[in-house]
Amino acid sequence: MNFWETKTLAEMTTKEWESICDGCGKCCLNKLEDEDTGEIFFTSVVCNLINLETCQCTRYTERTTLVPECLDLKQHDFKDYNWLPTTCAYRLLIDKKPLPSWHPLVSGNKESVKDAGVSISSFAMKESDIDDLEDHVIEWLE
Repeated sequence: MNFWETKTLAEMTTKEWESICDGCGKCCLNKLEDEDTGEIFFTSVVCNLINLETCQCTRYTERTTLVPECLDLKQHDFKDYNWLPTTCAYRLLIDKKPLPSWHPLVSGNKESVKDAGVSISSFAMKESDIDDLEDHVIEWLE
């Protein structure tokens, strides 16, 4: 069995934890919350620190200092991961669901995320390139 099938997120080593991330970049998209309902709306706008080609943070180790709104998932209660996209491996594992076939740990290929159309690299834009975040709300076709 694979480590992600036998360990909880809390039991994983740092290397295992980091490998769970599929590199889609969806968690780095700006989100808006309806103050009345608590509903989360994703936008197509991403933090300025992300490399849109690789969907990786260019300042990963400093991200939460440079961008105070940036969340370090490991520092939060796993039950609160419901704001993550339904395709997120961390959320899938918390919900006791298998990793999808396009996940790099399953496919053995980092490019499988882009090939499956799950990566934000084809549509995301940086915060510095937009005026009004509300104009960029998106709906997932998952």
